Amino acid sequence: MSDLEFLSLERELTLFLRRARATSGEMAREVHPDLEPAAYGLLVRLDESGPQRATELAAYIGVGKATMSRQLHALEVLGLVTREPDPADGRAWLLRLTDEGRGRFRAVREARRARYVRRLADWDRGEVAELARLLRRLNAETG
Repeated sequence: MSDLEFLSLERELTLFLRRARATSGEMAREVHPDLEPAAYGLLVRLDESGPQRATELAAYIGVGKATMSRQLHALEVLGLVTREPDPADGRAWLLRLTDEGRGRFRAVREARRARYVRRLADWDRGEVAELARLLRRLNAETG
């Protein structure tokens, strides 16, 4: 690749990330008006992976313990997440979505998916799959 291709990649990723941040903020507010945009990713992870320890969530998202603790506390106060004892280690806690948290999150996520379907209606399904594959690869290599 030439430098021009990397500059083009940087420009497009910068624009994409700026728009993604704005969209995450909107989606967080749709789940709950007081939900921080950064906490939306925690809901995604808990919905997809089930109950997890705070340390696992922090490592996955890439934040420190203090940030994770603050975000999880806010989610608990909003009634979106609850703690339960870890059956594998009685000293540890697992966090999981509450029924309300799961319902709110899934409704918002389904609306977002529908927007993607509309926006990418002219794309071939193979192109959508390829974009997802490339983004997954990028995330794996930069995470």
